[in-house]
Amino acid sequence: MVFGLTTLITALSFLSYPRFESWVITYNRSYANLSEYNARHIIYTSNLLKIAKHNSEDHSWTMGVNQFADLTSDEFRRQYAGCYHSRSNRYSYNLESTALPESVNWTAQGVVTPVKNQGQCGSCWAFSTTGSTESAWSISKNESVSLSEQQLVDCSGAEGNQGCNGGLMDYGFQYIINNRGITFEDNYPYTARDGTCNKQKASDIAASITGFKDVPTNSELALMTAIAQQPVSVAVEADQSVFQLYSGGVMTAKCGTNLDHGVLAVGYGTLNNQDYWIVKNSWGEDWGLQGYILLGRGNQYGNAGQCGIQMDPSYPVV
Repeated sequence: MVFGLTTLITALSFLSYPRFESWVITYNRSYANLSEYNARHIIYTSNLLKIAKHNSEDHSWTMGVNQFADLTSDEFRRQYAGCYHSRSNRYSYNLESTALPESVNWTAQGVVTPVKNQGQCGSCWAFSTTGSTESAWSISKNESVSLSEQQLVDCSGAEGNQGCNGGLMDYGFQYIINNRGITFEDNYPYTARDGTCNKQKASDIAASITGFKDVPTNSELALMTAIAQQPVSVAVEADQSVFQLYSGGVMTAKCGTNLDHGVLAVGYGTLNNQDYWIVKNSWGEDWGLQGYILLGRGNQYGNAGQCGIQMDPSYPVV
């Protein structure tokens, strides 16, 4: 049997990844029976082959083994995408044109909280809401706070959110305004499931906002201008395998513009002549670049931007 060079490289690369048995221990997986174990082993092996093939080719980003490696693309889509509910009405305002820095990184400036993990709950919108609010508060008050996603999950239904079934960051901002603030993470800890609003805990205010602004849509310049002043809540389409198994580099693959996931844009820059956005996710530090992804930036992605990042940005005002 004769193997091509690409096939040989892929096969050799495949051998460098963790065996399924080791991966199960690392991620503390348990399965109902041997049949399920074997089925997950097959899916894991298929994903490893996909990763090895991708990494043997000439790409500006890499794929890697993470907590999603035993999921099919459809399973990943059902469990971790669809948590962002887009809408038609926006209240965009005109951003003042200013000279922009070549690069911005709010995480490096110490105003972004550590990466969190939403688990198997469609609460991405809540993590994006708290993320931008935490940073806005830190920039304005010089005070670091970690805010409660669970409060938003449990308490912001009247504003239009649906807990673990999805929501919208602007609705989260509106709840914080209506409640006159939001409490600490430690006071109202995350459970990754829907619960009844604890009004007593929700009244113990840690931070507040006076309003929020929708960044002009489909504009790279507008999003850069907004990010230059503070981290911005954004939505992307994240239901593709390039997101599921991303591990590093500037992700330039086509990923669609059907917005289904709320995240936080914390900066922008350039790497090896590739312009990018710095995006904080809510899938834990084991995913991507310690919980972050670099998304390609530039005219080649159209007005919507890579994965639709320029379509629906907004941020809170402290």
